Formats: sequence, C-alpha cells, structure tokens
Amino acid sequence: MFQVFAATPETMGPGEIGAHAARAEAMGFDGLQVPDAIHDGLLLATMALASTQKLIVGTGVLLAFPRSPMVTAIASWDLQKMSGGRFELGLGTQIKQNIEQRYSARWDSPVPQMREYVQAIKAIFHSFQTGERLNFEGEHYQLTRLQPFFNPGPIDHPHIPVLCGAVGPAMTRMVGRIADGMITHPTNTPPEYIREVCLPRLQAGFDKAGRSGDDFKLVLGPLTATGKDEATVAAEREKQRNLLGFLYSTPAYWPSLELFGWQDKGQQLLDMTRSGNWQDMPTIITDDMLEKFVPRGDYDDIVDIYRARYGDLSRRITFPMPENPADDALAAAAIARLKA
Repeated sequence: MFQVFAATPETMGPGEIGAHAARAEAMGFDGLQVPDAIHDGLLLATMALASTQKLIVGTGVLLAFPRSPMVTAIASWDLQKMSGGRFELGLGTQIKQNIEQRYSARWDSPVPQMREYVQAIKAIFHSFQTGERLNFEGEHYQLTRLQPFFNPGPIDHPHIPVLCGAVGPAMTRMVGRIADGMITHPTNTPPEYIREVCLPRLQAGFDKAGRSGDDFKLVLGPLTATGKDEATVAAEREKQRNLLGFLYSTPAYWPSLELFGWQDKGQQLLDMTRSGNWQDMPTIITDDMLEKFVPRGDYDDIVDIYRARYGDLSRRITFPMPENPADDALAAAAIARLKA
C-alpha cells in the first residue's frame, strides 16, 4: 500500500493553490507537496492547509539557506498548530549559483550547513515546546536567544517531520543520520538508482546514527506519464522529455545519467545552454532514457507499473493530478488502487 502525494506545478500561485489542495483531498490523495520556486512555499502551504481538512501538506522543497532557521521554525510551528498536525517541512539546498546570485545568501559547505540547519530547527522546536533555553552553537548557525515573549509556546502536535532533498552521496548519508525523511529529485528516482545508490547511502547514515530507519519517510517523486488514454499518455511523456532536457543541463543531476552510461548526454545539454540552444535540448533525451526515468501507462495500467517499479522501495510516492478536472474520477480510482 502506498501513501500517495499530489504534486503542485511550480507555476501555481496563491490564487489557485487553495482549490488545487481541495481538489487533491477530494480525489483521495493522502498529501500534497508544494514547491518553493516561483512563489513562496510557506505561503502556498498555508493556503493549502487552510483549504483542507485531512490532507498532509509538505514543502517539497523549501530553500533553507536564504531563510534563517528561526524564521523557518516559527512559520512551521504556526502551520502545524493551525492545521492540527498536518504540516511537514521539506528542506533543500538548491545550487550554489541560485543561492548566491538569485538570493544573495551564503553558500558555505552545503552538507555541514544543511546538517546544522536541520539540527537548529529541531533545537528551536524543542525550546518552543518545553520552554527550555535555546542554546544552539554551530559553525554556520548560532541561536542562543529566545526570550519568553518571543516563544510561541507548546502545541498539541509538536513533532513536525523534517525531510530533506538530497542527490549527492554525502548529503544523502547526512539525511539518513539526522532527518525524518528524504524527498527524491526526479532525476534520481529510477528504481535502479534508488536500490543501488540511494538506499545504501541512507543505510550508511542510519548506521552512523544508530537508528533502524524503520520510521524514515522516503518520498519517491518520479516524472510520470499517465492519463485516460494513450494519446494523453504520449503527450505527457513528451512534456517529461522536455523537462528532463532542462534538468540534465545541470551537472549536479548527472549521477543518475552516469549509472546508465549516459554521461555524454549531460555535457551535450550543458553545452546547449551555454550556446542558448534551449529549443533543441529535448532531442538529446532518447526514448530509451524515457523508459528508465518516466513510468508510463493509462490509469488502468499505471498502478501495476508503480507497484512493479517501486513497491519494494518505499511506501510514499507522488502521483500526478490530471490537467483536466473531467478526468479526476479516473485518476481517483487509480489512487484508491495504489492505496489499497
């Protein structure tokens, strides 16, 4: 049985997110991931939670480094209280150029910095709930002042799961050591990559921390081509070809290409971005690559395909919402089968 999460398009803003979340809840999704890219992820999470009654809402993923851990912790605490315990905090690093040049924020050593960020968040949560003195002193973050006036105080559901996005080996091991879960990037979600690369790295982190990992939330986020008929599936598959062409122009996402012997594809795509040849990038993504990275099938077939690919790897997975609400009933039936 899967716990099924809906994704949110990165272009979706505050005006649409409430209806999107309510629609996901009505379709039977267990949860919803909201992005932090074009619009503010915490604002989107607020509106999604306010528009639903049972849906888990998580940020997937909130950029950590442009925000103080205290700012993130306060917002998370408020969201957890207002929702009655339905908020999950997903954090990510993004890439150096975006952090420094888009946000004018500090990029030091991303793995130690993210480790301290998660530890700081949890220390703040502890002080909020218990009233104990906040005394977190690390290399990258120091939080030693929280007067009673500024402490929002205890809440009924103080355990806010903290999940992290991770791609590289050191980050993945670190997430296994200290986080409550990991959100996979679409480029590192092929089952072979999860099985041969991600799971051993996570296990190394579990072993280092002396934890079993039984309660660890591994959220698989494949790029999926599905729909009511073959024509819809084919169109969705081409959209994913376009997206993979863009994603694999970033060297940080090349490890999964290397696993399958497609290292040259990443370099070709990077060269095309440097020459401004954006329109031809999808031609680099072959049908063989799509077979590895994009599960495809109509709503009758996709459930068995998901189970075959991911059933022994995780119990949490994302599934696309139809673009056309007229297809919601068909998608809802597939979601119910995934959960059964």
